Amino acid sequence: MKIRNELKVSLVGAGPGSEDLITVRGLRVLQSADVVLYDALVSDGLLSLIDSDIPKIYVGKRCGKHSFTQDDINIMIVENAFRFGHVVRLKGGDPFVFGRALEEIEYVESFGIPVSVVPGVSSALAVPASQGMPMTLRGVSSSFWVMTATKRDGSFTEDLKFAAQSSATMVILMGVRKLKEIVDEVNKYRGSSTPIAVIQNGTKANESCEISSLGNVDNIIGVIDVTQAGIIVIGEVVAKHPTFFEEEVQRVLHSNM
Repeated sequence: MKIRNELKVSLVGAGPGSEDLITVRGLRVLQSADVVLYDALVSDGLLSLIDSDIPKIYVGKRCGKHSFTQDDINIMIVENAFRFGHVVRLKGGDPFVFGRALEEIEYVESFGIPVSVVPGVSSALAVPASQGMPMTLRGVSSSFWVMTATKRDGSFTEDLKFAAQSSATMVILMGVRKLKEIVDEVNKYRGSSTPIAVIQNGTKANESCEISSLGNVDNIIGVIDVTQAGIIVIGEVVAKHPTFFEEEVQRVLHSNM
């Protein structure tokens, strides 16, 4: 067994999906770990870059599958720090973008264990970019909102309503399972011709992107795998996707047949 290093915890952003989108610092810290606790969205390719002798413990939370509570994860981080030394808590995207990193930091530090954070490339920006969608564009969108669709009780966040009333690009995480309800809400404030994209497996080899408009979203709901995480982008910038007009024309023609 590897000799235990200094007792410490590193929270490392794994990036948006593809293993080569972790930062140089993130990879260096990851490869210095004595044990790695990783999330559901961390790719197998990235895990393969870690020495095979290093324990890799899955602590993901996925809808419909066995999940660890946040309290479970907090305890596991501390227990493994005392057992192995350097724990790398590997989190998809960036640790501070809907990652509950601060809760983990506060818990770990309460045991006197030092914690450092390595920022990651957030999927909220990188995944739309991988499809050629700018978040801002002169004369089209001067800002963007990144949000989750719902609160813990399942109700829509106020941010969803406020963003829908603006001209900003909307980037919605963890909302694929409620796509129809989200579109119905946004459509109260934006026109039915407003473009929308749903991107799944972002930046990976099997990345998929479905393009439509709010008024025609029913046409893509049937082809989206709601068991997989995805990113919803709503706004005029989606029309910059190279297939937007082609796909819209095909859907209109099909609906009129």
